Amino acid sequence: MTRRKRLVQEVGGEIEDMHEELASKFTTTQNRGNPDQLPDPSAFAIPDGDNNDEDYAAEFEQQQQQVMMREQDEHLDGVFQTVGNLRQQAADMGRELEEQREMLEVVDNLADRVGGRLQTGMEKLRYVMRRNEDRLSSCCIGVLIVVLIILLILLLVI
Repeated sequence: MTRRKRLVQEVGGEIEDMHEELASKFTTTQNRGNPDQLPDPSAFAIPDGDNNDEDYAAEFEQQQQQVMMREQDEHLDGVFQTVGNLRQQAADMGRELEEQREMLEVVDNLADRVGGRLQTGMEKLRYVMRRNEDRLSSCCIGVLIVVLIILLILLLVI
């Protein structure tokens, strides 16, 4: 990070130097004669024989790499935020699943108790039905016989 800051400062210094050089050449041209005349473009040419082309290419490549690193940093920040969001969602889902598991255990226990009570009630009902089945049917048959006899007597008497 400090290397990047230093490089940005160096590039900023070079830009200011170029700006000052341009301003000085522009003011010398204005002072010489025609104030509307722009400086000669060849005045800004880099002299031959120096390795300035290689330096410029290396500097340009370094600037491009810095731009790419900044873009990568931005993309990595986005990925980091996305991963953080996913982690938070996963934690929320884990808590929700734990709560649902606890609720299902409570419901399961209640269902087991209700099922047990229902089974006990059914057994008691079967016992009562068996006990009353013989007595009740015998009583019904006896009542029906008595009613038939009364009806026959009434039929004969009338």
